[in-house]
Amino acid sequence: MTTAEGPVVRTDAGAVRGREEGGLAVFRGIPFAEPPVGEARFQAPRHARAWDGVREAYEFGPPPPQDMAFQGREGELDAPTGDDWLTVNVWTPDVRAAAGRRPVMVWIYGGAYKAGHAGSPGYDAQYIARDGDVVVVTFNHRVGIEGFARIEGAPANRGLLDQVAALEWVRDNIAAFGGDPAQVTIFGESAGAGAVASLLAMPSARGLFHRAVAQSVPGTFFSDELARDVAAEIAQEAGLPPTAAALATVDPRRLTAAGEALGEKMRQYEDRWGRLAPTVTPFSPVVDGEVLPTTPWEALAAGAGRDVELVVGHNRDEWRLFIVMGGQLGKITEEQAGWALRTFGPGPEGEQAYRAAFPEAAPGELFERVQTDWLFSMPSLRLAEAQVAGGGRAHVYELTWPAPGAGGVLGACHGLDIPLLFGTYEADLGNLLFMGSGVPDQARELSARFRSAWTAFARTGDPGWPAYDPEERLVQVLDAKPEVRAYPEEVTRRLWQDYEFAPLPLLNPGEAD
Repeated sequence: MTTAEGPVVRTDAGAVRGREEGGLAVFRGIPFAEPPVGEARFQAPRHARAWDGVREAYEFGPPPPQDMAFQGREGELDAPTGDDWLTVNVWTPDVRAAAGRRPVMVWIYGGAYKAGHAGSPGYDAQYIARDGDVVVVTFNHRVGIEGFARIEGAPANRGLLDQVAALEWVRDNIAAFGGDPAQVTIFGESAGAGAVASLLAMPSARGLFHRAVAQSVPGTFFSDELARDVAAEIAQEAGLPPTAAALATVDPRRLTAAGEALGEKMRQYEDRWGRLAPTVTPFSPVVDGEVLPTTPWEALAAGAGRDVELVVGHNRDEWRLFIVMGGQLGKITEEQAGWALRTFGPGPEGEQAYRAAFPEAAPGELFERVQTDWLFSMPSLRLAEAQVAGGGRAHVYELTWPAPGAGGVLGACHGLDIPLLFGTYEADLGNLLFMGSGVPDQARELSARFRSAWTAFARTGDPGWPAYDPEERLVQVLDAKPEVRAYPEEVTRRLWQDYEFAPLPLLNPGEAD
């Protein structure tokens, strides 16, 4: 129903009024669960309480408490404040039931599992909804300590449980917004892609979505022992035991400081946390045996995603972003390259294998390449291979078009796919990736191709290029002149073909404090 004040839709908790914006009906800040504070703190999400009358859905809900230092920010985000973190937002071409049901695309944000919110300007979904004639949903979920710290008295992976609750809201309510609950595609980037991979492996998420797009899947999943050890150190930073009861006595926004403090000194824990220690990211999905029974690679190889169509891929120069932002470009020494190869390479002979495979590579190239491969490119490719091995279908892509901003040094770096997909070139990361260059025609053409492929996949299961198979290994290479060809990183694929992306272990547990 549309009134003079805006379109009104009735959800299972009450009616909401949105706004007409550029030919779309847009609803923001609709609760899908109760605020996770008070007795609900550190617990699984609880269904939103019903309300009377018509609730105005004009503003995004407040972001969950998060690591501000990771985002290069101080103070609060420029966003609403409050405890009602668990809200959804909907962009729909038409709310009339007679208009027919459209495919639904549900976005999951990234942010190293410790930052991010759906109200970020970079996730404005208007172009995806309008260009693709689909319904787009975004939502907030708990991050950092609130969402992922493995503490006593609380379920593991609360951030993932929030995502399941949001998908249940979509199942129960999206038809009222013109969407088809039987045609739901989840898509996410970086930690959001890790969440997509996790949802594919979670029994509680089964049947809530039918297709999935994972953009730059991180390979970091924690063993239960490692996650508990990390949480104990975070709690110690706060001067508290690692229990839900104790941590709940501290304001959520103040508690994030403990996670930030630990992130700054994680290298001190290399003897216990191994590869995790240099990442400055003390959160990841936890393979706890219940919420997340196994890693996504193991689950998909066993057939868990057989009934879900998958698109998965990565950017060619993922780690370049972090080198540039850290002021390291052109400054990597031979010693640093050797450390990275020994730390992140595939097995004890990783350094020798990389040097033999890339004999002409400079230290900076080796440093970047092995971290790109370990953290993003190989986990993404192996997810596709696991899906195919388990009897499912996967389509693979690699983004190779270089970002034009910052003097052209960024390459096809981590996060470039976000402004290209959403068309948000001047928001958030897009400010850096397109800074000083404007938006070249190539970017707009590639952006249109991204949206066309993703929305076609949501509608039909076919993004426009062949499915991946272990013999031909055909992938879509996204560049100024996109082409379908054999996977370009064949040398790297061979280096990693026998490596298992297992949960990161706790090393030397007897030495823990």
